[in-house]
Amino acid sequence: MSASRHDKGRAANNGNEVLRNKDDAWLARPSTIRLLWRVFALVLVASVVAQLLFKVKGYFGVDGWLGFGAVFGFLACLLMVLFAKVLGWVLKRDDGYYRKRDDV
Repeated sequence: MSASRHDKGRAANNGNEVLRNKDDAWLARPSTIRLLWRVFALVLVASVVAQLLFKVKGYFGVDGWLGFGAVFGFLACLLMVLFAKVLGWVLKRDDGYYRKRDDV
């Protein structure tokens, strides 16, 4: 008989049932990650197919191109993630930042 995921988490925590296995989070499961990627890809394909079925009137020329919304959305998301990474590096402090300040 194999132990469940919860039993493994308890064994790793030496019987402490308050602490949970970090894989219990539904977003951390590999099956959920695969499902989300498939849903995202399906939405992307659906948006491009919808543009084939319905005429899109572009106001600036380039926004009427096939797949412009999908590409623009992807690039906007990529830029937001990169900005967040850079902002994290700029705002990051070392572990003892506040401890050193209290010692003065």
